[in-house]
Amino acid sequence: MIGLGSPATDTCSRAGCRDAATWRLDWRNPRIHAEDRVKTWVACPAHVDYLREFLAARDFPLTVRLLETTDTEATP
Repeated sequence: MIGLGSPATDTCSRAGCRDAATWRLDWRNPRIHAEDRVKTWVACPAHVDYLREFLAARDFPLTVRLLETTDTEATP
């Protein structure tokens, strides 16, 4: 799944961007996904606001946090 590696190896989800991702955006489309179905995009600093606004404009439930947080959470 996108966003589960280290920030150095994840690339931004913005089309055409090859920069390293440092942000994680978890979202879902409530019209077609159940509450437990969450998609993840990752973003570089230059595109995190663009992707957040893209999803928010569609009224998708969304959380944005630093990508490093997932590495800490995944550690037992």
